[in-house]
Order: sequence, then structure tokens, then C-alpha cells
Amino acid sequence: MKILSIQSAVAYGHVGNSAAVFPLQRIGVEVMPVYTVNFSNHTGYGAWRGPLIGPDDVRDVIAGIEERGVFPQVDVILSGYQGGEGIADVILDTVARVKQANPEAIYACDPVMGNAKSGCFVAPAIPVLLRDRVVPAADIITPNQFELGFLTETDPADLETTLASADLARATGPSTVLVTSVERPDRPEGTIEMLAVTDDGAWIVQTPHIPMKANGSGDVTAALFTAHYRRTGDAADALARTTSSVYDLLERTHASGERELQLVESQEAYANPRLQFEVTQVR
Repeated sequence: MKILSIQSAVAYGHVGNSAAVFPLQRIGVEVMPVYTVNFSNHTGYGAWRGPLIGPDDVRDVIAGIEERGVFPQVDVILSGYQGGEGIADVILDTVARVKQANPEAIYACDPVMGNAKSGCFVAPAIPVLLRDRVVPAADIITPNQFELGFLTETDPADLETTLASADLARATGPSTVLVTSVERPDRPEGTIEMLAVTDDGAWIVQTPHIPMKANGSGDVTAALFTAHYRRTGDAADALARTTSSVYDLLERTHASGERELQLVESQEAYANPRLQFEVTQVR
């Protein structure tokens, strides 16, 4: 499997491509990372250095890949945080060109815009751009529950309303929706869930909630779920493997006391997930 991943990169820590590439490689996926920024560290520190890579430069790198004749071999285009409006045009153009070269290729979009605790943390134009132009072009989207609400102009809360919101999102274009950070009012205390919704059904998985802010964990989640699902076509299996891997990554990170994901130290969790959480079909 080959994935063309268009995301940010940092030298220190793990977000964007710096979070997604290694876990994908560890499960046997060939990744072509294209950077949209090259920062010293993620912006959550409040200070960082390095360049925002302009859309024309990103487009130029992708054109060079196309000139190598690789597009027919690309199985997945993956995108995450979009720092500026111009990157969306580059991504959408790339998706169209790859799909022309390989009609079996899919586009997976992590529509990063914010979360329930912090609200939106991207430029005001980005959420609207994602909702109106980018998400409709995607085959898979991986919003958190807050982002799903914005994309569908709903307020998903319990299982029924979250499923309904996922169906509204699917009606705009993507056939598969992975909803992360699902916090149902009736869930057991100290737990959190993920929900996968496809044409074939819907599945939910519940884990203990690890009380930490983990920049980059969503990037790992989107990458692993997309790769597993593209490989097998089995959403329940992809959900089980992804949940197991990400939980063990977060548990190790929390135990370390470090702020950054213990990405390399957790590599066995990607290659050989323990599958310790039950996945339940809810539709």
C-alpha cells in the first residue's frame, strides 16, 4: 500500500506527518510525506520557528512525485491540519489527479478545526472551507464529535444523534465517518469512545479515558484507521486495531510524564495491536 500524506511536519515532537508516517511504516505501508509546514515544534507551545510552506511549493513537490509516474500506485491521499486556504486547492487538485491515474484510490481527510474544550483553533475561513469543499470530496473523514457537529450544523451528543450527524456528513460525499472523542452523556464515568459509520453498518468501541492532552494522537488515529480500513475493507477490524494501538500509545505517553507522544517507544502497539477492547455493532 502507498499513501501520499499531505500534512505539517515538526522537528521536535510528533504531529502531522511527524506523527503519522512512522506508525504507518511500522504496519508495512509505504508513505510519501509532503510537508505543508516545517516547524521546530507544534504550535501548542506558543512559540515555534520555521517556515509555512506556500501552496505553490507544496504543489511543486507533488508535481515532482507525479513526474516519477507514481500516481497510478497511490492507494490513499491523506490530509490533516490545513494551515491556510490555499493548501485546500492543492489537496483537492491532487486528489483529482491521483484518482484519474488510479480510480481505486481514496481520499481520507481529517477535518481538523478544534475540540469541545478549546473550541475552534484554526483560521475562521478553514472550517467553512472544510465543510463546503474539502469534506464533500473525501471518501473517509475522521472528525471528533465537536468537528462533526460543525460539519453538519448539528449538536451530536448521545449515540442516536451522533449516528444521525454522521449520516448527514456521509450524505455530503464521504462514505465512511470515524468519529473520535465521542462523549455520550450516559457513558460510564472515566470512559471515551470512537464510532465508525459506513454503508455496511456502525460500530462503537469504549476505552478508559486517559487524562492528558496529547497533540498528534488524532493524526495517528486518522492514519492507522485509514490504512487498516483500506487494506481490509472491514471497519470493525480497523476500529479495533486503531483503538488498541492509540490507547497503548497514550498510556505509555502518560506514564512517561512527557508532553510529547512516545511514538517510537510504542511501535509494537502498531505492529502487533493487543485488540484488548470490544467493538460493538450498533447498527
